[in-house]
Amino acid sequence: MAYISRYGSKYGNKRTEYKGYQYMSKFEAKVAQELDLRKAAGEFINIEAQYRIKLYCYLPDGSKADIFTYVCDFRCERPDGTYLLVEAKGHVTDTYRTKRKLLDLVWLPDHLDHEFEEVRQR
Repeated sequence: MAYISRYGSKYGNKRTEYKGYQYMSKFEAKVAQELDLRKAAGEFINIEAQYRIKLYCYLPDGSKADIFTYVCDFRCERPDGTYLLVEAKGHVTDTYRTKRKLLDLVWLPDHLDHEFEEVRQR
């Protein structure tokens, strides 16, 4: 039995199903639909939802220390073998800002085959 809050979501988003998958918001489902159109046009060969990324920092001795996991909404594989990370953002939180900064400063420079795109809700 699933628990349903009588107050709804903290930010007012409504879970939405698209192609049999439950998205956290109508906006995220809309972004998934747009990405599917881009895939049909040949821009992507694969789209993976809820892609998990371990964010880390480097210690003075050069080793990596895991800090937390960032779950990006979509990872899209291009025909040339590169990837586009897509984040559908309605409300930007402080936690997201911190994770995004670590992604930009540490993870993306270590993964040059990945780019990041943030889609903001208007």
